[in-house]
Amino acid sequence: MKDIKLACCNFISDPIELKALAVEHGFEGVDWSLSFEDLGPVPGARDVLAENLAVLAPLEVRFHGPFHRTDWGHVDRDKGLEALEALHRAVSLVASVGGRFLTVHVGLGRDSTGNLSWESTVSGLSELAAHAHEAGITLCLENLAWGWTSRPDLFERMIRKTGCFVTLDIGHAIVSPAISSGQFQIEDFVTPHPDRVRNAHVYDQEDGDRHLPPRDETDLRDRLRLLQRLMECDWWVLELREMKALLQALEAVRRFMGR
Repeated sequence: MKDIKLACCNFISDPIELKALAVEHGFEGVDWSLSFEDLGPVPGARDVLAENLAVLAPLEVRFHGPFHRTDWGHVDRDKGLEALEALHRAVSLVASVGGRFLTVHVGLGRDSTGNLSWESTVSGLSELAAHAHEAGITLCLENLAWGWTSRPDLFERMIRKTGCFVTLDIGHAIVSPAISSGQFQIEDFVTPHPDRVRNAHVYDQEDGDRHLPPRDETDLRDRLRLLQRLMECDWWVLELREMKALLQALEAVRRFMGR
């Protein structure tokens, strides 16, 4: 059986406190969400991030780039190029501190999905994936609760055409209209490419801007069984940013795992 690492988010700004929480509760890693402030100016940004990671050692750290209202596929060419340049900086930053994984999003936001070009999105993601590969970074595309990546058929096309790997968000998946309507099953997000799934975001479901924890392990059981079958997916991020909710999810996942 594969060795699954449970990780928490960097929802505590002080890395000393964050590490203390992770160690106390037995997390083996931290999923670090980058902000625009993290990207510059260089080399200051790199030094600050490197200092934070040094504090977190020996915990493993993987990276997440949920840059709000930023998409290289924007129909406005200048906005698209600006977004792509920001993501290239993110890749370079992650590489500069020895990171190996970066998860990215496609989509401008839940209430703003109409200003994107499919062709520009695919070409930009392909370019970004190539840059990441050259830098030694595994670039992963996350399925969202809305937009193109919320549909397993379009998600599969993006993965196939760009060479990206996958971060499967099980809380996004269950509320996706494509899933809740019965048109697709959650398994359809990974069945075409099970060997490309590297990370999972674990919580019950997204409700607006909130991530809700499971009531108990039964809320997650079927989805966690799916994750267990994905042999390259050994990084499970409990993506909750409130202490009570995080510990509730941790208990549920550990009950499922028999830990």
